[in-house]
Amino acid sequence: MLASRNNCQDLRVVRMTPLGGGEGAPPLFELVLSPPGWDFRPGQFIMIRPPEWGLDLVWGRPLSIADVREDGLRLLVQAIGRGTHRLSELRPGQVVTVWGPLGNSFAVEPDKPTLLLAGGIGIAPFVGYARRHPKPENVTLLFGHRLPAESYPLADFGGLRKAEAVREQNPEQLARFIDHLGQTMRGYAHGGLVLACGPEPFLRTVRKLALTLKARAQLSLENRMACGVGACLGCVARNGKDQLVQTCTHGPVFWAEDVFLSEDAAPLGGKP
Repeated sequence: MLASRNNCQDLRVVRMTPLGGGEGAPPLFELVLSPPGWDFRPGQFIMIRPPEWGLDLVWGRPLSIADVREDGLRLLVQAIGRGTHRLSELRPGQVVTVWGPLGNSFAVEPDKPTLLLAGGIGIAPFVGYARRHPKPENVTLLFGHRLPAESYPLADFGGLRKAEAVREQNPEQLARFIDHLGQTMRGYAHGGLVLACGPEPFLRTVRKLALTLKARAQLSLENRMACGVGACLGCVARNGKDQLVQTCTHGPVFWAEDVFLSEDAAPLGGKP
């Protein structure tokens, strides 16, 4: 049974495993917390906050749920800000406060060819999605990252039809990646399903391609959040009707045609 959004509990750190980082890339870790006692739907997230943060860091941090397994709740932490740097310093035995699972989830259509598009840390929700999909042979992953040290081990995606990692470090690689992205999405434009998660420029590119190709696509937004339950209005986005909606309660997953991404951020490789 899925927990309600009001489910708040203290969980212990089981382990913090380095996965990458260095050489210009921010440190990447897998954080495993003690079993939470609830299940989740891939695409949902949790809010996390260690009690010792006190008044120094008042708000929790949102993290996509990578998976829930027998050994615990799995999360990916990329140390790019004050909060995530502090999270990366957690050690086994420490206690953190977690509330969730929160938000909605990605569509699962077992008999349809499904393309997972991950940009950087956006690969997190697809770990559990791939493992739990009823027919993983119908699922393909395309993972874009800038540096070798930012790559995620693709062993978790071994059961998929195909799992591919592509670097996008310099303009030439980025241009090739965008072209490859478009060509790959074209194969899912009729009768397929495209799911994407990553930074906004990446999602804007996917959204533009999806609308052009008339592909059915869902985007998981990585908006900043403070509460995760719709109280603070800090994570608003615009929907297809130009209305403000809260990413934490109406999302974080939206159909491409039902969300408007800010024109202030350029898509990958160019200006709006």
